[in-house]
Amino acid sequence: MGLWAVLAFAGFDLERMEAVAQQRFGAAAAEAVEAWRSALAGWRDQAEQEQLRRVNEYFNRRIRFADDSVVWSQTDYWATPLETIGRGAGDCEDFVFAKYFSLRELGVPEARLRMTYVRAHIGGPASSVTQAHMVLSYYPSPEAVPLVLDNLITDIRPATARPDLAPVFSFNMQGVFVGGAAQATSPVDRVSRWRELLQRMRSEGYTP
Repeated sequence: MGLWAVLAFAGFDLERMEAVAQQRFGAAAAEAVEAWRSALAGWRDQAEQEQLRRVNEYFNRRIRFADDSVVWSQTDYWATPLETIGRGAGDCEDFVFAKYFSLRELGVPEARLRMTYVRAHIGGPASSVTQAHMVLSYYPSPEAVPLVLDNLITDIRPATARPDLAPVFSFNMQGVFVGGAAQATSPVDRVSRWRELLQRMRSEGYTP
């Protein structure tokens, strides 16, 4: 723990997170939280594009996809990053939240990140079979084509190279954005599950 005594991370209380992980999920979970924090420390001074790549690969490789009904015995549960890391499994929303908060911790500006609900065309853009899905969108500038961080593929691609994904709405701390709009149309507080997620994160040691 000596390393963490000299490293300050805005937003997260590492010692509390490790203690909560240990209490709720066991020693392996606490070690996984420490590994995550160590990884972030190593990426802190890297270029933003490299941070995107590292964070995306980290969670895509370490977290197993599983439905909420399997992991949490609920039909729809938004897990905190600690819960996802502790269980080592989650669904698409859980991947997105873990990546989003990791990138915010690394200093990526809020305005560049949005959690985006899409309709994913299963089998390709011409398929009539779709399902609800969530990805993390990164906007280099407000009007730019976003890059898509997706648990389904490791490559980070521009949205124009993902015709299989049709955006429905997106959100971040600044508000809710309809479709591909550049301006928020309503406050994020209207997303009740987001409020609940932040409340649980605060109890784990996170200060937004």
